[in-house]
Amino acid sequence: MRLSRFYIDTQLTLGEQALPETAAHYMAKVLRLKSGDAVQLFDGSGHEFRGVLSEVNKKAVHVHLSEQFAGQADSPLHIHLGQVLSRGERMDWAIQKATELGVNRITPLFSERCEVRLSDERQDKRLQHWQQVAISACEQCGRSSVPQILPPQALSDWQAARDEDLRLVLHPEHAQPIASLAKPQRLALLIGPEGGLSDAEVAAACAAGFSQACFGPRVLRTETAPIVALSLAQQLWGDF
Repeated sequence: MRLSRFYIDTQLTLGEQALPETAAHYMAKVLRLKSGDAVQLFDGSGHEFRGVLSEVNKKAVHVHLSEQFAGQADSPLHIHLGQVLSRGERMDWAIQKATELGVNRITPLFSERCEVRLSDERQDKRLQHWQQVAISACEQCGRSSVPQILPPQALSDWQAARDEDLRLVLHPEHAQPIASLAKPQRLALLIGPEGGLSDAEVAAACAAGFSQACFGPRVLRTETAPIVALSLAQQLWGDF
C-alpha cells in the first residue's frame, strides 16, 4: 500500500519530531489522519523518511520517524526554465508539469507581449502559490528535491544573466534540430508568452548566446511548449 507522502519545510531527523503548523493542519484537519497512521516525509534534502504519526491533536502533530533512505535522484541535466507569465491557470499548469519533468529552477518572466501585470503584493502571493504548486507536484511524482521558483523579472535581465552551456529559445523560424546539439550539463530554456516573443526579443536572446529551437511543425501553446521541450531534453540528455 502506498504511503501518504508529504513535503516538510524543516530539516527532518530520525526519532520524534513535531511537524510545522501548515503541515500539521493539513494532515489533521484536511486529511483527518490519526495517531498510528503511517506516512512518508521529505524535506528537499534528497532524503526520504518513513514513520508513523505518534500524536495528533488540536494543537500539534508529532511523528516518529524510524527509517531514512536516499530519495529519487535528480536528472544529470540541470535545467533552468524561463517561462513568460501567462493568464489564468496556464502558469500553474506549466510549473506543475515542469516540476514533474525534472526542472531545477523556474523564473517567471515579463516580456513585450506578456499580458500579466503584478503589483508587489500580488507578486509575493503568486510566488508563494507557484512554490506550493511545485511542492504538490513533487509530492505526487516522487521527487525528493523541490525546484526553486524565483521572483518574476524582466526577460532582458534574465537572459543577460544566463551562463548555462546550452541556452535555447523556442522559435519556429531558423531553428536547428535539438538532436544535433552537443550534450549539455546545464540548460537554460526560454518559453515565450501566448502571443509569442517579438523579433527583437528573439534577436536579443540570440545575442545573449541562445540558439533557436523548434519542436515539430505545429505552433505550441505557451503551457504546452515547456512540456514538449523538457521531455525531449530529458530524453536526449537527462534521465528518460
